[in-house]
Amino acid sequence: MKEKTLSALRPGDAALVGEVRTPSPLREHFTALGLIAGTPVTCLLRSPFGDPSAYLIRGALVAIRREDAETVALNTG
Repeated sequence: MKEKTLSALRPGDAALVGEVRTPSPLREHFTALGLIAGTPVTCLLRSPFGDPSAYLIRGALVAIRREDAETVALNTG
């Protein structure tokens, strides 16, 4: 079974971040936004062509490209 990542969330879906595998310097940016293990994330919007999507992270609305969202694993346990 393929690991579920942030990019798999559809508008209205929520999950907890499991692990951020994004290379630096984007990892540092995600960390500054509070996108770390255990953080609740909700997908609020998806652009008409599916990329990027907007996620609610610690009270901030953040647009993340699909390619980058695929590097954020969700906690499935």
